[in-house]
Amino acid sequence: MTMSTNTLNKKVIRCGWLNDDPLYISYHDNEWGKPAYDNRYLFEMLCLEGQQAGLSWITILKKRDNYRKLFCNFDPIKIIKFNDNDVERLLSNPDIVRHKGKIESILNNAKCYIEMKLNGEDFSKFVWNFVNNTPIVNNWSNDKEVPSSTEISVAISKALKKKGFKYVGSTTCYAFMQACGLVNDHVTDCISRN
Repeated sequence: MTMSTNTLNKKVIRCGWLNDDPLYISYHDNEWGKPAYDNRYLFEMLCLEGQQAGLSWITILKKRDNYRKLFCNFDPIKIIKFNDNDVERLLSNPDIVRHKGKIESILNNAKCYIEMKLNGEDFSKFVWNFVNNTPIVNNWSNDKEVPSSTEISVAISKALKKKGFKYVGSTTCYAFMQACGLVNDHVTDCISRN
């Protein structure tokens, strides 16, 4: 559990997974678990959660600005124009995770995203439909383990895979749900809990 003391000597309680890195604290306090509806942001977060597979989120968070720069601020229309030369260029860049499958998944997922759009499907509406357009609010304490996957994240994973998305397993989808506020997993006494 991360705690800090303010001038009134009151302990500030945050979710137990958090460390003392200021970037991580800012992400936790201002972004994680806040409902997000912007299509581009949701696409970005799904891609970044896929990049996290097998790694810690702080690793990806520290590289997020590099990903944004190298992947055209996660604009799917620009990403679908990338080719094999771009993949090779990205693979040689130490500012991101240099994993060919993960890099290619962003290109692939941009194509899938555009295909949805061309078929009249709004990405935000698609993902939010899985929670009936209302965030799920859980009541966890810091001494209780939060699941890494749920029936809903399994359903989202299956639906995305059916559309051709890659690196969208159920654990990745649950992390995406947490990050984008489809589920509020802030512990009950966390200062960021709404």
